[in-house]
Amino acid sequence: MVKIGIVTISDRASAGIYEDKSGKEIEKFLRENIKNDFEITYKLIPDEFEEIVKTLKDLVNQKCSLIITTGGTGPAKRDVTPEATREVIEKELPGFGELMRMHSLKYVPTSILARGIAGVVKNSFILNLPGSPKAIKENLEAVWPAIPYAIDLIDGDYIESPSSFRPKKK
Repeated sequence: MVKIGIVTISDRASAGIYEDKSGKEIEKFLRENIKNDFEITYKLIPDEFEEIVKTLKDLVNQKCSLIITTGGTGPAKRDVTPEATREVIEKELPGFGELMRMHSLKYVPTSILARGIAGVVKNSFILNLPGSPKAIKENLEAVWPAIPYAIDLIDGDYIESPSSFRPKKK
């Protein structure tokens, strides 16, 4: 059973001011792109550095092979998701953030403000996505082909996905 963590980071959604559509968009994408069984641990937390760090560490300790965050990746004062993620990861994988920003430029010129990153810790791959459901879908479509193989390389759970790329074995 593949274990996946989804973390929505939003002061307003966590306070009940509005519904979390971002976490649901991530789940929808995963259900459309993963063919084997998986279970999701879902967290909805405010934009608080220490709470983000604690939540990510908890999901790593629960052996989630994939952890996807949404929200807190812009330049606003309370946007601290990339900094909290860097506190947790052992290795940053800058190509993911670079590709997401480049891909998003097709849709909005403000994508250069996005600061989402990706990295690994133990057997967990962590990806930061923006908070917009539309941007989540666009960004996941761009980077998803590499994610299952990245998880293979860190000895995480095997994710079967027809939309992913794995090099042919020699």
